[in-house]
Amino acid sequence: MEHTQALITNDAVVFGLLLAILAFVFKTSSSDHPGLKKFYSFVPMLLLCYFLPSLLNTFNIVDGENSNLYFVASRYLLPACLILLTLSVDLREIARLGYKPILMFLTGTVGVILGGPLAILIVSMFDPELVGGAGPEAVWRGMTTVAGSWIGGGANQAAMYEVFKPSDNLFGIMITVDIIVAEVWMAFLLIGIGKKEKIDKFFKADSSSVEHLQRKMEAYGKSIAKNPTTTDLMVMLGIAFAATAFSHYCADIIAPSIQENAPELGKFSLTSKFFWLIVISTTIGVILSFTKARAYEGTGASKIGTVFIFILVATIGMKMDIRALGDHPGLFMVGGIWMLIHIVLLIVVGLIIRAPYFFLAMGSKANIGGAASAPVLAAAFHPALAPVGVLLAVLGYVLGTYGAWLCGILMQTIAP
Repeated sequence: MEHTQALITNDAVVFGLLLAILAFVFKTSSSDHPGLKKFYSFVPMLLLCYFLPSLLNTFNIVDGENSNLYFVASRYLLPACLILLTLSVDLREIARLGYKPILMFLTGTVGVILGGPLAILIVSMFDPELVGGAGPEAVWRGMTTVAGSWIGGGANQAAMYEVFKPSDNLFGIMITVDIIVAEVWMAFLLIGIGKKEKIDKFFKADSSSVEHLQRKMEAYGKSIAKNPTTTDLMVMLGIAFAATAFSHYCADIIAPSIQENAPELGKFSLTSKFFWLIVISTTIGVILSFTKARAYEGTGASKIGTVFIFILVATIGMKMDIRALGDHPGLFMVGGIWMLIHIVLLIVVGLIIRAPYFFLAMGSKANIGGAASAPVLAAAFHPALAPVGVLLAVLGYVLGTYGAWLCGILMQTIAP
């Protein structure tokens, strides 16, 4: 695709457009108009928050790739929203969910690790050149970066880029495959939320533990609810962004120190500043949940956190270019087969242990999407469930680079 100057390059203008889109989606999705109600019964609101900003990029109205808005949202708003969302987390109640969410998460991880080499094996049977190549252009090298993203996130993806060193051109193609395939699956997960009762019935799942957690956290929020004052809002934002600043400060010290003294720990993402930013901010949020700061949930902590999440969602959508679906269709097919293996494994294990749809969705998205997407999907089930997505996503960061490295070695062995 030819790249030309975007119509709007001022991020202040772009940010205004994104907020206008979010306002439009929220307003229409809460409307009582029969036509809009029917429309949103088929098209999830969150999906539009991804899709509409992508049209701005697709039609060259904005340049999502060169905009700084995603960086600002992921580095400033994401850690702040993780703190605000985990303020009211009840770890004892989450523990009562049992082994199933962890097992589904690990199943999702195994699905990515095995799915990559199996996708190469399947495609090589009828088109070995598609998954071949040599040196930095070897397709398996580029696929390792997708594995890093799909098990952990951007930090793990960057780690795989440094470890296996695919060419910049191949890396760019694989980023597109990663985003498009992952977002198509995200769309299906969102559609499934509207049919979760039918899916749970198919899985013969008992979702009472999820419903109990949702009710308890929702009831807690209502029990402490009050009309927030300007002071309440300022204190909440002060807590969130002061903790974000502290997380950045610590990450700027810890990551370079590990890189200098124990670089081999890079395979666990421990040399990534972003990894430490997410872990430290989430840890602060969990610690604050044991203090009086927990009461700020009653003045809207999770609501502010949710606003930050949707701004992040819009900036992620803005980076997508729908036209990319027509580029390198063969590699999209490889990515699709890979994702299908991940999905099938989740469904099989879910049927065996009778896991609720919420656990299947979280088991997948805590891997494929990480901290940027898992809390978004969890909140789409119910805002009170967002902390479950946060905690599982952090686990994904911990396992991401190691799992992706293992996947890479397997793909290298199988690649033609």
